[in-house]
Amino acid sequence: MHHLQLCGANTRRYHGLLVAPLSPPAQRHVILSKLDEAIEIEGKIIPLYTNLGKKYISEGYKRQVSFEKDIIPTFEYNVDGISIKKQIVMEYEKNTVCILYTIKNSEKRATITLSPVLNFRDFHRMSTNHYFELTQTISETKVKAIVDENKITPIYFYLSEGNYVKHENDTYYNMYYTEEEKRGFFPEENHIVSGTYYVDILPDKEKKITFVCSLEDNIEEINAEKVIKREEKRIEKIIKNSKLLGKESNKKEEVIRELIKTSDSFIAYRPITKLHTIIAGYHWFLDWGRDALISFEGLLLITKRYDLAREVLQTFTRDIKFGLVPNGYSGYDNRPLYNSVDSSLLLFEQINKFLNYTKDYVFIKENLYEKLKTIIHSYHDGIDLDDNNIYVDTDGLLVSGTEKTQNTWMDAKIEDFVVTPRNGKAVEINSLWYNALMIMASLSEKYADKKTNEYCVKLAEKCRKSFTKKFYNKDKHCLYDVLGDNKIRPNQLFSISLSYPVLDPKSKQAKEMFETVTKKLLNKYGLKTLAKGESNYIDIYEGDSFKRDVSYHQGITWPWLLGIYTDAFKRIIEVEKPGKKKQELEIKWKEYIKSIENTFGKVVKNGICVRKHTRTFRL
Repeated sequence: MHHLQLCGANTRRYHGLLVAPLSPPAQRHVILSKLDEAIEIEGKIIPLYTNLGKKYISEGYKRQVSFEKDIIPTFEYNVDGISIKKQIVMEYEKNTVCILYTIKNSEKRATITLSPVLNFRDFHRMSTNHYFELTQTISETKVKAIVDENKITPIYFYLSEGNYVKHENDTYYNMYYTEEEKRGFFPEENHIVSGTYYVDILPDKEKKITFVCSLEDNIEEINAEKVIKREEKRIEKIIKNSKLLGKESNKKEEVIRELIKTSDSFIAYRPITKLHTIIAGYHWFLDWGRDALISFEGLLLITKRYDLAREVLQTFTRDIKFGLVPNGYSGYDNRPLYNSVDSSLLLFEQINKFLNYTKDYVFIKENLYEKLKTIIHSYHDGIDLDDNNIYVDTDGLLVSGTEKTQNTWMDAKIEDFVVTPRNGKAVEINSLWYNALMIMASLSEKYADKKTNEYCVKLAEKCRKSFTKKFYNKDKHCLYDVLGDNKIRPNQLFSISLSYPVLDPKSKQAKEMFETVTKKLLNKYGLKTLAKGESNYIDIYEGDSFKRDVSYHQGITWPWLLGIYTDAFKRIIEVEKPGKKKQELEIKWKEYIKSIENTFGKVVKNGICVRKHTRTFRL
């Protein structure tokens, strides 16, 4: 798959050169699927593009000599001594893609042709067996195209020079997506080819050509070379302001630099709220409260993007309802969704970290403190919105969910089939609840709110005592994942990894739990979601959508869990008394860190790392 994508072939329905959110960051639509290039020399047309059909593959990849990506993706081709460099860049926070072609010709006269392959569909759907209606208004090399009568949202594209010849009813039939077929979906769809640009390249000359496709009208003055320089300057400024470079080895700094660059891909702007937010992942996730707050420190605090951090905290607290932070927003109408028990509790941990970095207690007091109080009282008194069924039981432990509700991060559900039912008293939820109470107690003391302080301290102490008494599983030397469920899962690490651990890290229970997790779940890429040997364990994530959903949290390794494992490991070392045991732990710690750096250093260097899911930045 990766090799095909590096050739510019689309292997999923979500792929395209311009996939634009019509209501940012929601309502994503495939607009420009591809731009197919070819070189014509002495009457012979040689394709540079690579497309897949059921029984064929076009051979542009044979002319490709390299692909590189630092900040800008760059493809290079060579055809009979003619070198073509293609660089792709998006205009920052605009639905505009620019492509810069730098062409160095040999002694032969040549013509480069560029053919826009268009669509206009929701990126989840496909234009299978579809007949397109296309109208075009042409002004020299600028085109206004209306696909399937979407007059409210015309597509504009432009070439800096050359001639444009429109095509009539030129349907691209049955583009074939290999990755869709692997997932059990129908893999073919149609597109419409609007026309072709022709640009002559004189012998022994060099030429730079800008192609622009946008949902905005005034694009004639856009110069791709200038857009590239602006984007490079913007990213380099983020890297410089992070102050994370200049302290480590060259090898480690290369990884850090790549992570900082990639982290920016997950920061999005919501024009409706005029606030920035965090996208949970690609291709299809929008801004999810849980994912944003898991990755908050790695994306925004470590990189010192504190102003954006303030906006993101406001984004995920502006729509709190009955004490619930939205787990996400609808991709179609931006409606907040509330199927999450942990998002509100994760908010407390990230606010505490925000304060550790910034000391900005004024911002929290003026903007968030009253909302935090609402969350605490709502959770204690009970929340039944969207069947979350959240309340504090008489033993002081937090209950959440029903048999049909998936509101923890292990949330795979296929119609009415709940893959990993975790309703009841879940280990990480109660760890987060205790942590939230203690953070609220600390804040209320800072703000001289005695009533809230006493309320939270009392609830926290009751929760801690019951947790210590009820969650230890002596048969497996670990913690129950949910009271009544003794499967070994990684969620128990939350009990000692948060700012305020509900389980005493010095205790025998904590040490045994950590050793069990290390032996049963840890590997070099992350932590397994279920220990091998447990019922319904699945080792490999593959197959159609049903098989993948069933396996999602049943043994599959998740990299982001290394973050809570690392915090738990540090806590275990910190509380150990000086002596032989502490020295042994410190040696294991160095080995662990070296292993993680080597593994993810290779992954980042190979370019297949962190763009999939923002939770990776919990590392």
